[in-house]
Amino acid sequence: MTNQAKYNERLNRINDAIALKEGDVPLIPIIQCYPYLQAGYTMAEILYDTEVTKARESIFKYLDTYEPDALMGHAYVNIGQGPMMELANPHTTRWAGMPGNIIDKNSIHQWIEFPFLEDDEFEMYFNNRTDWALNYGMPRGAGILEPFKTVNFGAMGANGAYNAMAGFFSRPDVKDMIEKLWKINEMSAALNPKMAQLDIDVEAYGYPILAKGFAGVPFDGYSDFLRGTLDAMADLYERPEDVMRYCEEVLPGTLEMIKMQGKMIPGKHVFMALHKGMDGFMNDEQYRKFYWEHLQLIINTIIDAGMVPYIYTEGPYTTRLDCLKEVPKGKVVYHFEEVDIVKAKEALGDVATIAGAFPVYLLDYGTKDQVVDEIKRIIDVCAPGGGYIFETSCGMDYAKPENVEAMVDTVRTYGKK
Repeated sequence: MTNQAKYNERLNRINDAIALKEGDVPLIPIIQCYPYLQAGYTMAEILYDTEVTKARESIFKYLDTYEPDALMGHAYVNIGQGPMMELANPHTTRWAGMPGNIIDKNSIHQWIEFPFLEDDEFEMYFNNRTDWALNYGMPRGAGILEPFKTVNFGAMGANGAYNAMAGFFSRPDVKDMIEKLWKINEMSAALNPKMAQLDIDVEAYGYPILAKGFAGVPFDGYSDFLRGTLDAMADLYERPEDVMRYCEEVLPGTLEMIKMQGKMIPGKHVFMALHKGMDGFMNDEQYRKFYWEHLQLIINTIIDAGMVPYIYTEGPYTTRLDCLKEVPKGKVVYHFEEVDIVKAKEALGDVATIAGAFPVYLLDYGTKDQVVDEIKRIIDVCAPGGGYIFETSCGMDYAKPENVEAMVDTVRTYGKK
């Protein structure tokens, strides 16, 4: 069978599952760090693999070994971006191989969350966004942008503005910032084609790469990048009008971006990680008002743009099932990290495709029998009637190879129609 024929067979299996047709269960483990570690590399080496040679070798070795139905999660580890991150000095990220070796050399990158927007800055944020971004938001995000703390562009009137601008951009620290930004741009321009070619070659080898598009729920942006988890939770009670104002301002841009992606990557999946919609973070009324109302519109816009919403729910999500079923039939994939799988099938089985829910810790710490038994249980619940894709709950970074082999064999045999 040719690589193109294998590609078509795999993609048809996935598309049948999305269309709620019964058939062989597609196998799409979320690989994250697993292929690189199994190939003998550290994640520090992968993050500084600017030629993408180590990553390429690892990925093709993984594909040859396990023959999944698609490649998922290979690019979320910041391949080759270590040197750029050193120059940028992001205050929000710790990565393997960074100066000082702050995190383990085999760790996935770590997100450092803090409020970019302080309590006393809301008026400035909503009424003078440019000054806030330049003087507060951008410098808080990355060390490279700290010179912007000291400039007041709003005070540079038309008369003599060029002199003030010339003075600012001629400062030694600003010149250093600009030179580093140029260097980052050069590095990115060199890396991006190599990453794009990797995807092209993987697909030519017979393996679909589905999640080419990206989108986000406005509230997640508010919580992740503006206020942080704790302040965002408090804001739902103390300043709900500001939360909604932010969400409503961000939403049109999100929808427009989705429409543009639809013209560029028709038929592909749009990946959306739901960070703060999990059970218990907000009550049902708040979830519908601040989260689901926007998420539902985004899902429908993705579908209308000719793409597939791939909704990656993070954390427990059983209490949200009544909302998740309010989507067009046979058009949406819901990936679950943690859910009551029986209730999920009851709520979504005739509406949307269920993926995930296999606990990745079993691959790390469980026995082969435990892996096999759990896979069979999930398949017994989810496969009847169609609409099921086998995926690990999250990245299977440190999985035991013997357990991964048992997982693949079980899905291929027990999941066969």
